[in-house]
Amino acid sequence: MNVAEFLDMGGYAAFVWPAYGIVAVALLLNLILPLKRHQRLRREIGQRTAKTAPPSP
Repeated sequence: MNVAEFLDMGGYAAFVWPAYGIVAVALLLNLILPLKRHQRLRREIGQRTAKTAPPSP
């Protein structure tokens, strides 16, 4: 089997490679979106804490 045959996937490349692409995008989103949400929530908590903290003497 050569590289061209592998990439052709026995004639099913039009179905296989988009499926791999969709899975890759889903995995990346499962990594990126929670990290961004975590950063946003930490920033919001910090802002709320700063607003409610009593002034230091």
